[in-house]
Amino acid sequence: MKIIKVKNPTEGARKAFDIYQAALSSGVKVLGLATGSTPIALYKELTNSDLNFSNITSINLDEYLGLDGDNEQSYRYFMNQHLFNKKPFKKSYVPDGISEDHKAAAEQYDKIISEHPIDLQLLGIGLNGHIGFNEPRTAFDSTTHIVDLTQSTIDANARFFDNSTDVPTQAISMGIASVMSAKEILLMAYGADKADAIAAMVNGPVTEKVPASILQNHKNVTIIIDEAAATKL
Repeated sequence: MKIIKVKNPTEGARKAFDIYQAALSSGVKVLGLATGSTPIALYKELTNSDLNFSNITSINLDEYLGLDGDNEQSYRYFMNQHLFNKKPFKKSYVPDGISEDHKAAAEQYDKIISEHPIDLQLLGIGLNGHIGFNEPRTAFDSTTHIVDLTQSTIDANARFFDNSTDVPTQAISMGIASVMSAKEILLMAYGADKADAIAAMVNGPVTEKVPASILQNHKNVTIIIDEAAATKL
């Protein structure tokens, strides 16, 4: 793992932008993308740049179950607002959260990933060490699947909703094996509340209790963290 320590998310976004710029220059064709507050500054850097994504395919990590793309809390809506509407891609995939057949939707997403191998995967990390919505004890060989969100994840996401009772309790998520199939992985994390998860990911044992710990086994991982998130390394 390559660890880059920055002063704040703004500096982190600039460092991440440099990685994306290099990736596009090297000819990558598929980007794995993430949602949440962490990548917003990066997406702003990308949209304000002259980088061209018209020949690039994007594949997002996850989506809430029960929310369609017009719902302001859906991850499709988030991506449209922060990136896709400003920087159109050749094709942008987000898991189907409203399919009546969740198993078929998961299998279809695995097919998409198989047909479009991910060159660079962007990740955040949950307070409990999750990547994507792969909660603790998710099998390392998992592919796209339906997730029952833990209470800590629901609580952490409640800030984005008007009422805590509106937070979805399930999601459809790219699996850990799918994340690990990416040629390169970039993980960003900021704030003291992420320090325990970062320490467990980097220095702890590789265990399904901390899903992100599997990244120790990947050959090309860059981690961008601020000083607060790095305090327990």
